[in-house]
Amino acid sequence: MIKAGIMGASGYTGAELLRLLATHPDVKITAASRQQGGENLSDIFPALRGRWNLVLTSHDPKAMGAKCDVVFCCLPHKASMEMVPTLLKGGAKVIDLSADFRFNDAALYEEWYTKHIAPALLKKAVYGLPEFYRARIKKARLVAVPGCYPTGAILALAPLVKKGLIDTDSIIVDSKSGVSGAGAKPTETTHYVEVNDGIKAYGVASHRHTPEIEDHLSRLAKKPIKVSFTPHLTPMDRGILTTAYAKLLKKMSTSKLLDIYRKFYQDEPFVRIFPEGELPRTKWVRGSNFTDIGLVSDSRTGRVVIVSAIDNLTKGASGGAVQCMNVMMGLPEDAGLGAPPLCP
Repeated sequence: MIKAGIMGASGYTGAELLRLLATHPDVKITAASRQQGGENLSDIFPALRGRWNLVLTSHDPKAMGAKCDVVFCCLPHKASMEMVPTLLKGGAKVIDLSADFRFNDAALYEEWYTKHIAPALLKKAVYGLPEFYRARIKKARLVAVPGCYPTGAILALAPLVKKGLIDTDSIIVDSKSGVSGAGAKPTETTHYVEVNDGIKAYGVASHRHTPEIEDHLSRLAKKPIKVSFTPHLTPMDRGILTTAYAKLLKKMSTSKLLDIYRKFYQDEPFVRIFPEGELPRTKWVRGSNFTDIGLVSDSRTGRVVIVSAIDNLTKGASGGAVQCMNVMMGLPEDAGLGAPPLCP
């Protein structure tokens, strides 16, 4: 049985990990922490009562790294990089859900975030998208789970970018996210009265997930790519719907493009390609690790429109983290992730 720890277990991603790992056949959570310990997990998350009888400790990366085989680090950026080096020194493998180890280049990270205090680990960290980096994840001791927006955007665009079917200077990514993507701590812009019954764009031309999308699409294309990315906050709990647009380099039918997508993702257990005439919805992936993808070839404009749907807390965070853990530990990739989406 694999001994797992969760650092930052009282937030939304921590709660989602607790939910998913409750049914994992090969994992036992032996340690969980928050900034101030002392509370029982079942008191913080009554929905999980009877599943986990664990008392949260305060953060102690040295102790957790020594007692766990793998640690999920569910802390904000900057806080995470303070803990991860000690966790690794203790002997644990680490799956980090912050942005702190998603870039190999410290200068790129610092341009969008803050000063990095553990730059030597950046070259050792592996980006946690098994669909593209499975072989490297298998050998990794530190995996950086992708951001929720990049997960939906990269998977939506990858086949077209990899095969050189679109003008990469024409890519536009438009995403709508549920409020849980902002974290559990309420703010002036995320409390009920501000969010309910409305939608807004934010981080226009400046969102921190932009360079992450560009970095991994550039690797697929083997040339630099820049995208126009605009996220939106929507009045729903969870989910991300991404609509990506790009100019086709030659005329191709919807049917032909879907065949390309099916072949590209044919061995991926968590990518579902929709049939012609159907497009994904966030409700159809809610609570699951699936990425649903559909598309339309617009012959009038010469563009392709790709729609992807993920649950931002599952495939976009904790589900993706469990998938990476399974790969790292040599377990079936769908272990703990087999439950279907919640039906509306």
